[in-house]
Amino acid sequence: MKFTLFSALTASVLMLAAPAAFAGDAHHPHHEHGVAGAESLHLDPAGRKWATDEVLRQSMESINRAMKQALPKIHRERFAAAEYRKLAADIEQQVGEIVENCALTPEADAMLHRVVGELAGGADMMEDARPAARHDGADRVVHALKSYGRYFRHPGWKAAGG
Repeated sequence: MKFTLFSALTASVLMLAAPAAFAGDAHHPHHEHGVAGAESLHLDPAGRKWATDEVLRQSMESINRAMKQALPKIHRERFAAAEYRKLAADIEQQVGEIVENCALTPEADAMLHRVVGELAGGADMMEDARPAARHDGADRVVHALKSYGRYFRHPGWKAAGG
């Protein structure tokens, strides 16, 4: 994976948040993880979902589509390490697109960075040599996609896996 300043910052935040978020049994193939920092995600001051822009919606659709295609094989434990690496690279590319080109209000951007950090963290985990860690990374991405749908306006959004 290409190492960027964003990756370094994300890794720093995730190193602090990940132990608590992933304290469950890492060997259970279908356990669920909460998104680290999800308790700090919230709706806008009026109680509505945060606004999005076209760049964000397109990138999130791309990540979501890739996860929807991968999940059947992931759940059957038929997703190879090389496939995880490719999926992780695709997610990282879209995360980079979001970070570089998304233009949200500062408040919405602060909320989005929590979701984007989880996407990047999940992608990092998918590059791990251990199959259980790769699977957990996919779970983490799915939960980030669900959080995105709960907190951001994206017409027609239906997160992969749920």
